[in-house]
Amino acid sequence: MSINTDADTGKLRQLLHAQLERHTAELTALTTAGTDPQGAGEDPHTIAERAAAARRAIADTNAALTRLADGTYGRCERCVGAIPVARLEILPHARLCVPCQSRSR
Repeated sequence: MSINTDADTGKLRQLLHAQLERHTAELTALTTAGTDPQGAGEDPHTIAERAAAARRAIADTNAALTRLADGTYGRCERCVGAIPVARLEILPHARLCVPCQSRSR
């Protein structure tokens, strides 16, 4: 089932905003931990890797919100087919449908 109602769009927008808040909070905590010489019980390399992953997740989520605003959200970037709502509920920032994602590995 593809996005076909305002309710679907609203729910997915909420998921994206919640995801953005989580990743932003994580990045903030990691940035703070990275500046503390005692760290958070993790080595600096691990903190740096986790911070980089949080930055990528923020960028992916912001890109999904941009697609939502411009009307291209929920469409596969490769085949232009609809991405099922069930996939978007699990992975709100998905850019590809499952078949295209599988081929890109």
